[in-house]
Amino acid sequence: MTGTELTARPLERTHLVVNQTPPLHRLDPLECDPALVSAVRAFGSDGVLDSLRTVALESGSAEAREHGRLANAHPPVLHTHDRYGNRVDEVEFHPSWHWLMTRAVAHGLHAAPWAPDAGEHAHLRRAAAFTLWSQVEAGHGCPISMTYAVIPALRHEPTLAAAYEPGLLSSSYDFGLRPPAAKAGLLAGMSMTEKQGGSDVRVNSTTATPSGDGTYALVGHKWFTSAPMNDLFLTLAQAPGGLTCFLLPRVLPDGTRNALRLQRLKDKLGNKSNASAELEYTGATGWRVGEEGRGVRTIIEMVTMTRLDCVLGSTSNIRAALTEAAHHAAHRTAFGSLLREHPAMTAVLADLALESEGATVLAMWLASLVDSGSPLLRLALPAAKFTVCKRAPGVVAEALECLGGNGYVEESGLPRLYREAPLMSIWEGSGNVTALDVLRAVQREPLTVEALWEELASTAGADSRLDTAVAELRAEIADPAPVRARRVAELIALCLQTSLLLRVSPVVGEAFCASRLGARSGVLGVLPRGVPVRDLVDRVTPAVG
Repeated sequence: MTGTELTARPLERTHLVVNQTPPLHRLDPLECDPALVSAVRAFGSDGVLDSLRTVALESGSAEAREHGRLANAHPPVLHTHDRYGNRVDEVEFHPSWHWLMTRAVAHGLHAAPWAPDAGEHAHLRRAAAFTLWSQVEAGHGCPISMTYAVIPALRHEPTLAAAYEPGLLSSSYDFGLRPPAAKAGLLAGMSMTEKQGGSDVRVNSTTATPSGDGTYALVGHKWFTSAPMNDLFLTLAQAPGGLTCFLLPRVLPDGTRNALRLQRLKDKLGNKSNASAELEYTGATGWRVGEEGRGVRTIIEMVTMTRLDCVLGSTSNIRAALTEAAHHAAHRTAFGSLLREHPAMTAVLADLALESEGATVLAMWLASLVDSGSPLLRLALPAAKFTVCKRAPGVVAEALECLGGNGYVEESGLPRLYREAPLMSIWEGSGNVTALDVLRAVQREPLTVEALWEELASTAGADSRLDTAVAELRAEIADPAPVRARRVAELIALCLQTSLLLRVSPVVGEAFCASRLGARSGVLGVLPRGVPVRDLVDRVTPAVG
């Protein structure tokens, strides 16, 4: 064969790309989330639902999804000094981080419910919008959540609240270190834990010495500082009167930088787009928030709000993973049929859908309790935080597996969701801390327990399995013990989820009851006979434009 003949031979086709899912572009996350739609209507109004359309469509756009990817592909970088050796303590972020932050703030996710003109169902509206927007990218939710949580704590000191609330309520994102009064908008962070104590903040060793002018000089080392690039921080330190809450701005009113030294950024399992820092106070100037010696009581409202966002974050993460799995199964074929047509896969997707529906209805109901000021929040919130956040890693792992090897590859986006999943269970009190907090509420606040029984009474007799679970819960609460704390927390959450679903979406509620109460396999996809698996999957499968 001559060289001419070799050149003339047609090229062989060796690579044909077929049987792939289309990109999730122009996704409408409300259209495939009937749980969120139903919950917002049930606990809020059609008007609240209508107000979510803009943030929903933007969160489902290809542009937003790409910015979410880039913000994690290019994590923040700490610059402790400039080229001349001057201390600067600045964190550099990728432009996609700023794109995400700009829109989150513009949508009011950081503070809108606290505005004087917030209107009815403000916290519910914000919770639903936060859940939708966090599906784009979870890391930037940290500074958004911190800002949302700081305002009720700051109001313990009206003078400080009057000075900083206008900036915190602003819908403008204004990044950079400048005096707070010179900025178009402010964001807040939190710096509580120390290396020797972690969740046991009462053993904090950071000191706060009165300076004689109403301020204090703080000296100490903080092990985890959330969102170190923000403008203001609430922190705990030992004042002469005991553990006290303080407000520290990054830049002082005279334009000088406060003595906050960023030692390093944490190299975390997930949450890569967001900066978490070790920080030292070397005589930093702080203003007292609340009374000396009552620091924990002062920040308790901040903990409540951030725990709510833990539930919302896990709910969002579960829903994002479910969307990817359901979308993949609706387009990928195997063994001659679409994946979703195979009964074993349908059962898995249906079980994932039930997890998402239960988490969503509980999360939105909790937000409505913030709006109403219900005392039940004190008990229901830590129980929900324990249960929903604890289950999220397993749910996301199962969703990843629905994509097989493709789900294990970074480009699918599922590994990022998987790495993110354990964080919400750890943040604001890991499992045992949160479960024991449920037990404290049971023992010390009987009105919250009475409110729980009243809430569950609304569906008494609706399903014998729920009645049995409530009876078990009554027995556990009658004899609370630390070793049973996790079971008490889980039972409270499961009973509430089932009761809420039976009211908001009876068919889903019945399936949730059948699969979650009583004897249950620890493996997702093992559902009782009679559960309408195909209907459950159809409800949550996205339509792509």
